[in-house]
Amino acid sequence: MKNPRPFLEQRRERRGLLRAGLAAAAASSGLAGCDALSSNETAVAVLRSAERLSYGAQRALGRRAMAQEFSPADIAPVFRPNGTTMPLGDGYAAMLANGFADWRLTIDGLVAKPLELSLAQLQAMPTRTQVTRHDCVEGWSCIGQWKGVRLSHVLNLAQLKPGAKYVVFHCLDQMEEDDERSLYYGSVDLDDAFHEQTLLAWELNGKPLPVENGAPLRARIERQLGYKQPKYLRRVQVVAGFGDIGAGKGGYWEDRGYNWYGGI
Repeated sequence: MKNPRPFLEQRRERRGLLRAGLAAAAASSGLAGCDALSSNETAVAVLRSAERLSYGAQRALGRRAMAQEFSPADIAPVFRPNGTTMPLGDGYAAMLANGFADWRLTIDGLVAKPLELSLAQLQAMPTRTQVTRHDCVEGWSCIGQWKGVRLSHVLNLAQLKPGAKYVVFHCLDQMEEDDERSLYYGSVDLDDAFHEQTLLAWELNGKPLPVENGAPLRARIERQLGYKQPKYLRRVQVVAGFGDIGAGKGGYWEDRGYNWYGGI
């Protein structure tokens, strides 16, 4: 295996260029948020250029390439929320009211042992805590401390079947008020799913995950942009492909023009 340092240095340079390009696109749009940027040709072009440059470099390193981790002194006093800050509908409100006692995470698809896990069951599993930087597609960043169980641990319990290639995250946040089917979803390949830093996180900065940041559970996929970090998880589906899910592009924003690979 070649020395990984050149890849890591190039990735840091690309991260800086990507953030600068997206910040400029966000400013030129006059609006904020993924919805505005999804219709901004400059932002989409920046994402596409980053995808071409990053995917090959990251996959050359595979699961060993780590996102930068920081010290507790670097943690932002308030972790900036983005996107949905309170899912629509009575269903989520009822879960919140009873402390998510009835909430369950489903693990299914191409697995030998489908699972239904409560928050308490997840919290009883081996945990990892990490201080990492969240890079938003709008161009801003924020450092936070996350605690959760590695997604790889849960997938190993479920036992992937032959043919498994991707993990699809299905969420509780309804993205369009008049369409109950417009639930957020996203996906990653098995390299990111089994990465050391990919967590199912229930804690942020030493406290239970706030609603605006994705309670009761969100994914942290630290080598990817913010739109690839789904909140309000309800289901993790293992699949061979995602052509029959949503519009077939692998995620809610991907269906609307974003690239499937959001690596940085």
